[in-house]
Amino acid sequence: MSLFGLQKKVAVVTGAGSGIGESIARLFAGQGATVAVLDIDLQAAEQTVQAIQSKGGQSSAYSCDITQQSKVNEVIEKICGDHQQINILVNNAGVGHVGNIENTSEEDLDRLYAVNVKGAYNCLKAVVPVLRQAGGGAILNLASIASKIGIEDRFAYSMSKGAILTMTNSIACDYIKDNIRCNCVCPARVHTPFVDSYLKKNYPGEEKKMFEKLSAYQPIGRMGRPEEIAHLALYLCSDEAGFVTGSAYDIDGGVTNLTFA
Repeated sequence: MSLFGLQKKVAVVTGAGSGIGESIARLFAGQGATVAVLDIDLQAAEQTVQAIQSKGGQSSAYSCDITQQSKVNEVIEKICGDHQQINILVNNAGVGHVGNIENTSEEDLDRLYAVNVKGAYNCLKAVVPVLRQAGGGAILNLASIASKIGIEDRFAYSMSKGAILTMTNSIACDYIKDNIRCNCVCPARVHTPFVDSYLKKNYPGEEKKMFEKLSAYQPIGRMGRPEEIAHLALYLCSDEAGFVTGSAYDIDGGVTNLTFA
């Protein structure tokens, strides 16, 4: 077996129709995993599956609204029926929001909570019993630097990603004796389709200027790439990370720990 190989493992990746989730799904499949691609947009999920299969990988697409517990339970049950097991869960699906508390509406807060917090909870609640029955497994949650530090105009988003960080610690603590590892990664800005659509919507005609400004926020001088997040995800979900649980990994171009006078 190759280093960081995932042969004979079944991985569930939420929000894998694009961006970071897509990169994780494609990399995991390339390392031998059978990947269940979950996304609320079935067409996007199917495109990820097609890309995986074109490289000889094994993957299936599933439409899933993670805010609905009954729907998540149905999909996880179907995956278990299709593949007989689940060994890895990657809670990647999420939405963003820009605003401080004064311009964060109740509807904004509810939407962030429903997807980023309750959605992760629904997936954890459905998959943890499956992992226990299988004798263990790996869970990776996508948190953010906003889990750890204050970021301007990210009130609701920071709230939701802070919950991801603490849920990670709780799962790791509660299930360590069941051989279930749970970690999270904390990225800074990553160049995904979400960034491009955000700039187009909010800064028409100034996309290039704002992209450069957002990139410069990271001390390393650029945004992260989805595949870079996927590489760290691969390590944390592989057997090589068997001694790692309850950890939050910064992958942020120096934002959290580097300061310059």
